Amino acid sequence: MRKESKKFLRDYLNANAPTGFETAGQKIWLDYLKPYIEDYEVDVYGSVVGIINPGKDYKVVLEAHADEIAWFVNYIDEKGYIYVIRNGGSDHQIAPSMRVKLHTKKGKVDGVFGWPAIHVRNREREEKPSLKNLTIDVGAANKKEVLAMGIDVGTVVTFDAEMMELNKKYVVARAIDNRGGGFMIAEVARMLKENKKELPFTLYIVNSVQEEIGLRGAEMISRRLKPNVAIVTDVTHDTQSPMYNKKVQGDTSCGGGPAITTGPAVQNNLLQHIIDVADKHKITLQKQAASRSTGTDTDAFAYSDIGVASALVSLPLKYMHTTVETVAYSDIENCIQLMYHTICSLKAGQDFRYFK
Repeated sequence: MRKESKKFLRDYLNANAPTGFETAGQKIWLDYLKPYIEDYEVDVYGSVVGIINPGKDYKVVLEAHADEIAWFVNYIDEKGYIYVIRNGGSDHQIAPSMRVKLHTKKGKVDGVFGWPAIHVRNREREEKPSLKNLTIDVGAANKKEVLAMGIDVGTVVTFDAEMMELNKKYVVARAIDNRGGGFMIAEVARMLKENKKELPFTLYIVNSVQEEIGLRGAEMISRRLKPNVAIVTDVTHDTQSPMYNKKVQGDTSCGGGPAITTGPAVQNNLLQHIIDVADKHKITLQKQAASRSTGTDTDAFAYSDIGVASALVSLPLKYMHTTVETVAYSDIENCIQLMYHTICSLKAGQDFRYFK
């Protein structure tokens, strides 16, 4: 990975951009993207669209979601301890002893999820972490001090964890789901520009908000853009690590290549087109099945308006919705290559209907 791309990846992954508050990450993403696009739009909730070759009748979307899971302050007791609720699918079981940032109008405030020492817990009837007993300590003696810091009900809270590498082969970060996808689609835009590819259609590079609470940003932007084709990228579970059941959750691994999904929301002819592109360019694919929805922004695009031919390209990831989400550099590169070659292979007016 080139030096400039890796710096962008690190800065982007380290940004705090939880659901509903994606601005910091979106600004980093757009600043990187601007040299490779001709125009851009930002909608009322913060989804960002980079536009390549504007004004064509045939429109293609390449999309990822921008938001990360987090917490909201929900209650502050008189002793200054802070109770939270989820913003997205945050895992209460990993919270004890985690460092956090509370994002106030005055700036970021440091805090910790406290937890009683093992010495004083009843190990036979040990109480498990839950939203009823998890509290954040910001070093305040009482509620008045907490409020004076700018913290109040509704303050958003993120885990404090920055990007690192494992064995020079893996990226570890708090928000690879799905700023890993945002990074990859930005790299596709860069490659199109640097390789001087002239597309016969308008390409929208889309970074949508609010996926983690129900695909809301993609719902809005799909209606706004009305594309003919949507290729969505997100993360998927590496099922090789302990505690996964491959018979139920599929057989996918970090380092095994991009994963593609078959399911009702995935348009079969577009899926086959992507498979053919992978075969032509010798990109190894992993395969998954979705019995109903994919659970990704693919669903929002597929069922938007009169329907959009949509497909999903997934980045295998370990330890989803933790502070140590882990992906392989090789998979990042192969996902980028797959999406790049797929975009280059599409033709204006290409009809993916089953039959005419």
